[in-house]
Amino acid sequence: MGDVETAKTEGNAGAGEQRQPVKRRRGAARGRILDAATRRFYADGVAATGIDTITAEAGVAKMSLYNNFDSKADLVRAYLEARHEEWIGLYERRLAAAQGPADAVLAVFDAYADHAGLAYEHGFRGCGLLNAAAELPAGHEGRTVVRHHKEQVEGLLAAHLQELLPGQEERAAATAEHLAFLLEGAIVRAGLEGDAVRMRRARDLAASLMGAL
Repeated sequence: MGDVETAKTEGNAGAGEQRQPVKRRRGAARGRILDAATRRFYADGVAATGIDTITAEAGVAKMSLYNNFDSKADLVRAYLEARHEEWIGLYERRLAAAQGPADAVLAVFDAYADHAGLAYEHGFRGCGLLNAAAELPAGHEGRTVVRHHKEQVEGLLAAHLQELLPGQEERAAATAEHLAFLLEGAIVRAGLEGDAVRMRRARDLAASLMGAL
């Protein structure tokens, strides 16, 4: 059985009565819906992908989608969180093989190159998080997910650089910002060109930069 989420009922509770929570099961259907949304949102864009397209690809009824997600906005947020967690997994695997803080910095670049190298239906189209954020209106919770991801990535770079540059916190933070800019520029170019070549070039530049510290 899947995990259970509680949600307030919209039923006919009498005046003054507290609404009782309803158990919402999260199982295989939720996974199929999220997998289908992940494919379609990345390949076709968030705005261009309708609920009917997602449910058809997932092989579920529309009611099943709304039993698992409150709205399309909720599904978009879940998609972005899943992209973030996928990247974290790639980063942690690279980090496990790092030999010191310089390698740990490069693990961030390697994780993005690994992400770019995944098998996408229409090829690599750039950072799925930034692509989605560009379509979302100001104030959309999905944009908050994307911002937190990018802040976390820069924070990881800064933490590894602080190990490389002990006692030089400001320099480490400035270098992390520099590398974050390099990383984002490489992702954009890689997305336009449809492969991870620019990501590997950015990694080489980052290695050279750290060698000069």
